[in-house]
Amino acid sequence: MSQTKEVKQLDRVIIRFAGDSGDGMQLTGDRFTQESAVFGNDLVTLPNFPAEIRAPQGTIPGVSSFQVHFADHDILTAGDRPDVLVAMNPAALKANLGDLPKGATIIVDTHDFTKRNLDKAGYDANPLDSLGDAGSELGDFQVQPVDLTGMTVEAVKEFGLSRKDAARAKNMFALGLLSWMYGRPVDSTIDFLTKKFAKAPAIRDANITAFKAGWNFGETTETFVVQYEIKPAKLPEGTYRNITGNLALSYGLVAAGVRSGLPILLGTYPITPASDILHELSRHKSFGITTFQAEDEIAGIGAAIGASFAGSLGVTTTSGPGIALKSEAIGLAVMTELPLVVIDVQRGGPSTGLPTKTEQADLLQAMYGRNGEAPVPIVAPQSPGDCFAAAVEAARIAITYRTPVMLLSDGYLANGSEPWQIPSVNDLPEIDPGFATGPNHVSKKAAAEGSTEADEFWPYLRDDETLARPWAIPGTAGLEHRIGGLEKADGHGNISYDPANHDLMVRTRQAKIERIADSLPPLEVDDPSGQAKVLVIGWGSTYGPIGAACRRVRRAGYHVAQVHLRHLNPFPKDLGAILKGYDKVLVPEMNLGQLSKLLRAEYLVDAIGYNHVRGLPLKAAELAEAIGNLVGEAEGRDVDLGEHGLNPPSDHEEAPLS
Repeated sequence: MSQTKEVKQLDRVIIRFAGDSGDGMQLTGDRFTQESAVFGNDLVTLPNFPAEIRAPQGTIPGVSSFQVHFADHDILTAGDRPDVLVAMNPAALKANLGDLPKGATIIVDTHDFTKRNLDKAGYDANPLDSLGDAGSELGDFQVQPVDLTGMTVEAVKEFGLSRKDAARAKNMFALGLLSWMYGRPVDSTIDFLTKKFAKAPAIRDANITAFKAGWNFGETTETFVVQYEIKPAKLPEGTYRNITGNLALSYGLVAAGVRSGLPILLGTYPITPASDILHELSRHKSFGITTFQAEDEIAGIGAAIGASFAGSLGVTTTSGPGIALKSEAIGLAVMTELPLVVIDVQRGGPSTGLPTKTEQADLLQAMYGRNGEAPVPIVAPQSPGDCFAAAVEAARIAITYRTPVMLLSDGYLANGSEPWQIPSVNDLPEIDPGFATGPNHVSKKAAAEGSTEADEFWPYLRDDETLARPWAIPGTAGLEHRIGGLEKADGHGNISYDPANHDLMVRTRQAKIERIADSLPPLEVDDPSGQAKVLVIGWGSTYGPIGAACRRVRRAGYHVAQVHLRHLNPFPKDLGAILKGYDKVLVPEMNLGQLSKLLRAEYLVDAIGYNHVRGLPLKAAELAEAIGNLVGEAEGRDVDLGEHGLNPPSDHEEAPLS
């Protein structure tokens, strides 16, 4: 008989599911996220994968986790520290215990706490045996030992599965339990399981049964006597969906093709964490998308450049190691002045580095990683949903200015997710390819005869406003022309080794990139009081941690301003004046200070770096402390963030001041 459970109201919760890489933690976290999205909470997620394809089972390197932060208010990060940890084995417990605040809830599957697994995780003794003892390793936490595996096997035995296959459904049991604890709607998960395993009825029914068993266990057991309620967030009106950065990038490229009227060719080679873009775009042939999986990185970008030469929008996707391989071809696209979108989903480096971890250390490579003077515009999205708009913007610049464009996403954005308001297609910018339709130059012969009508096509004459050269589709009568990697003469485009012409063309290509700044909107400076002496400036996925940290500092009663860059080359025209308007400038980055170097060089400001290269997003609480110290230095006083600093009672400090 069901007992009456206490229902406690919360404003937000951070949950981390952790287990072996074969335990289905990513699927579990994703389903919990979808349930929260359907419910209407604001949310941000942080999947964390092992770097190894298949690390030894039960070891710390093999731990996979998925963190979801959901709330009844606007939030910006996946949270610094989980309120709840679901640990499926000893390695998952040990790997994540250090991230938990005192008082956090730990739900642990007791089934895998065998001596063999404890040894693999580096435990001398079972920490669950000392619960309640003075000085216990788990004494600061609310630990709930549950035999998730055993109850799952018992719940699904009617379906005749082997014990191993039956035990695989334990992640659904855990999902059902957590769905009950936090009042998540369950229909979407049941529908998902029904479709996913439609061709395997026994597996389908076992997973659904395990999910329902987990829910019922929470409802009936005396172990869990409290149920929690987090109300929906108040978001602007519109139609929303939960979206990852890679999915948003894919949709943005599709939208750019629609708004420009151009077919798109993706020439690429699979690489973590960019491969999902290839997988998604391959499903959209009906929108004029062609995907080509090449034999290597160089062939992929070569195909994309060829597609642009032929009148399509060429796109190539990769990560940092692939950018290194593509650098000569990017230089070719600079010289030929063809539109090309190069997407770099950054990961930990150098070399193979940390394939599944996030980093933003490719900025200087994007700026300078080619031979010669080869300027390339750089665009960076700030959140998973913003990847859509960044892709459309990169395509706009590439097509309008006839140039390759680097789009710098990263692993955190690529795999993380958030609610995204689906835009109206009509609200997206129109992108005019402006193909050449006829001759554009009067020949000497025609001029001598007194004619002013163009009778020749010169491929390097330029638009007065953008300095872009004409884009002519090969095979168009009267528009025959030659392009290639050798330097071209101004205007007519014949090969030229003239020193003065080379100097002119180098400066012209640079000036063309600088002209892009004329089309950029003014920067938005978040300085609510107008009294801030400290400006925090960032780019890419640091937007969430920076915004959350600034909110904490303001909630503690101090003043700080924030500005975030989407365009990193060229910089927006008003950036210099903004930087000079503050006494101190802090630049948080997941590298060793790449943007701060560029700002120092360009604007001669004392840009102070805040740098961590951990393979994880910056922590808002730690960043808030750094901002607070700089505010104190700028204002000549001690700054005490109190409960809003490193150990706030909750992450509600992420909420903007009302």
